[in-house]
Amino acid sequence: MTQPMPASDTRLPIDRWVDELARMSVAERHAAIEAYRFPANIGSLIREAAAQTPDTTALSFFEAGRTLTYAELDRMVDRVALALAAQGVAFGDKVGVMLPNIPEFPLCWLALMRIGAVMVPVNLRYTGRELAYVLDDSQARFLVIHDTCAEQLRAARAGAAGSFPADERIVLVGAAAGGALARFEDIVAATAEGGRYEGVEPGHDTLANIQYTSGTTGFPKGCMLTHRYWLGAGLVNAVRDGKRFHRVLAATPFFYMDPQWLLILAAYHRGTLFVAARQSASRFAGWLREHRINFCLFPEIVMKQPEAPGERLTELRRANIYGVRKQAHARLRERFNAPAMEAFGMTEVGPCLYMPLDATDMIGSGSCGIPAPFRQVRIVDETGADVPAGEIGELVVRGPGIMQGYYRREDANRDSFFGEWFRTGDLFRRDERGYHYIVGRLKDMVRRAGENIAAREVEAVLRNMDEVEEAAVVPVPDPTRGEEVKAYIQPRDPAEAGDALIGRILAHCAGNLAAFKVPRYLEFVSEIPRTASQKMAKSKLVEGRADLRQGSFDRVEGRWI
Repeated sequence: MTQPMPASDTRLPIDRWVDELARMSVAERHAAIEAYRFPANIGSLIREAAAQTPDTTALSFFEAGRTLTYAELDRMVDRVALALAAQGVAFGDKVGVMLPNIPEFPLCWLALMRIGAVMVPVNLRYTGRELAYVLDDSQARFLVIHDTCAEQLRAARAGAAGSFPADERIVLVGAAAGGALARFEDIVAATAEGGRYEGVEPGHDTLANIQYTSGTTGFPKGCMLTHRYWLGAGLVNAVRDGKRFHRVLAATPFFYMDPQWLLILAAYHRGTLFVAARQSASRFAGWLREHRINFCLFPEIVMKQPEAPGERLTELRRANIYGVRKQAHARLRERFNAPAMEAFGMTEVGPCLYMPLDATDMIGSGSCGIPAPFRQVRIVDETGADVPAGEIGELVVRGPGIMQGYYRREDANRDSFFGEWFRTGDLFRRDERGYHYIVGRLKDMVRRAGENIAAREVEAVLRNMDEVEEAAVVPVPDPTRGEEVKAYIQPRDPAEAGDALIGRILAHCAGNLAAFKVPRYLEFVSEIPRTASQKMAKSKLVEGRADLRQGSFDRVEGRWI
């Protein structure tokens, strides 16, 4: 067995350690990663990177032309930490942060990490009611918010039923001078440059975030995530392949978890995180080439874009894909020269499963892979007992650094664990080689005449049609069969939404699904709503609809209702 570098040396330089990991077997690599000695906290990671590679660009907000080297980032984090501390933010305080993808977002997060405070990221698309809920539920005493969210702030303050940060604890970013609330630019400018924040040092198990899950029904729950969670999530993605990732792309909102662990990943490699202002399927492939990206999360919707010259001219060394239909895997890899492999993770547990890069025989298998370092998984029945290989059950997970629980939700915590094993709510099976396959959600199923139908399977079949941009499947109550299958269809060309396309869709489903799985009801929509984490928000499709059949084509009756 190749011996890993001593734990005290693994961060200087990490490239040499990664090269050694590349020569190991997967099992040896996992053992070496699990023996790694983390930095003391997230702030320490940034200090180490600044000390070793001060002039390397840490963050590039390339569309706005704003960059920060590691030395500049470290100094600005201290300055923002001192400015927030002057406003009263202290160790353990919860601070709502509602900002777009601008440098102030990671600066605020890293400053709060240095203070030992807790960030509560808020979705920019939240209404005032939702903003008020999250701040009250998390017991946030402070709020940093962008001035473009002024209307949500006004509505939240007016309608808050519970606690809400006092005016003197609200900081506006990007606001014009002269407002009643504190202005971020002013409080930072009033803080002397070159100061170093000194306070209580956070530890690995100090709470870092209350990260609200993007549930598809009801209000979200706050996951309590620690410094260990983020340090582990960044490290696992950074080194488990034994590859160097010096140029990393973050194309999703910073209030979601991915850009946060991508920042940690980049910091481990002393690399650059390229941050897009907003997601764009049409520009994504161009970003990969222009910025010579080594690591990204590759959204399937990019495959729907028209082919363009030079798409293969990428420098990708790993692309994580999540839930991409297996029929598209090989084509994605070939079209974009992308070493794209499936992975599975959740806000609650971070990285959980992944497909190793050298498992090329599994391309197109539909498998999410094997347990990641620091994670153990089982597939169990409704009592928590293991099911045999090949049988379907719920995936449960344990390991250091998973969430500490849902904030102030004892009922949810009780229902979400079998002892120390977190219940993912996802149905999986495991083959004889130890590879895991997601089947669907426990609550994302249609129960029709005694048959369980996974919405995910039907959606994948529908998305395999060139004419279908996206599809979402939901159950419709039925007095005879219990539930029927309904599919919401977002056509690639809205002009094609009509009877002819309905006929092609039904013929395609009949050729690819058992008869009982073929949707009875189909409805065209202009867009499938999504959450911040890009999961389909099916609740938005059905809310306020007393009869889900209305507006649909009924396959059995052969007519529009």
